[in-house]
Amino acid sequence: MRRWAAAAAALTLLPTIGVAETLETTHLFGFTLGSDVNDVGEKEAESESTGRFGKAAGSYTALSQQLSVKFVPFQDFSIEPGVGVAYHDMFGVPGVDDRQQMAFDAVSLEMRYRILNREHSPFGLTLGADPHGGRVDDLTGEPVDRYGTDFWIIADKELISDRVFAAFNLFYQPEASRLGATGIWEHQSQLGTSAAMALQVHPGVFVGAEARYTRSYDGLAFGTLEGNALFVGPTFYARFSERAWVSAAWNAQVAGRAVNAASGALDLANYERYQAKLRFGYNF
Repeated sequence: MRRWAAAAAALTLLPTIGVAETLETTHLFGFTLGSDVNDVGEKEAESESTGRFGKAAGSYTALSQQLSVKFVPFQDFSIEPGVGVAYHDMFGVPGVDDRQQMAFDAVSLEMRYRILNREHSPFGLTLGADPHGGRVDDLTGEPVDRYGTDFWIIADKELISDRVFAAFNLFYQPEASRLGATGIWEHQSQLGTSAAMALQVHPGVFVGAEARYTRSYDGLAFGTLEGNALFVGPTFYARFSERAWVSAAWNAQVAGRAVNAASGALDLANYERYQAKLRFGYNF
């Protein structure tokens, strides 16, 4: 927490910008998404880095890096194609082969449609979908052919004008993958929710916190429950100018359980001990 406080203090030196004109809540809340959609005709380049760290034993690091460009062809609708790579470094993790590799992973096409504009309605409401295909298993790093779509219901609200914002997400993430070594298809899905709040501590600089609860299933339509996990942690957001911004989040698993685990207060079979996200964006 000291690092987050130091970063916020340092960024109070940033020049004041017209927050009311430039603030977009899309990435204000860390992993949790906001409902805003860019203006018609606007383009935005984004870099998104995601890290997952720690299992029950051994050493485990999984990183992904995605580059994307967002387009807004008409009012309240955005489309964002992206490509990504994945890095895995693991040793001594039960049930997972030792591996150190970087590989081209995924292509995606995120789409968002805003139903309610928070500036003219009691709250903002957006529906989102992100079809994607990948070449690497998220957990093990093994070669696979995987296909899935993430679906979101995104709501947010400005609780105190230009000061306090809150968001709520509901998400469903079905995915099918074919193992490269065996050709066998596997199906899994995630169902979860998240909530977050962000406080403006300086014009264009926000600190906050979020909580995420997710359940893992064997099967596309909520088959057999495999485990669940609760993550909580701090978030940070800052605008460097009217065009450039940065967003960061660090989440720790504080509760959970794998269904087949003999004991333990966390689910470290389906999830990691820590998860982090870092985003940079530039509007043009």
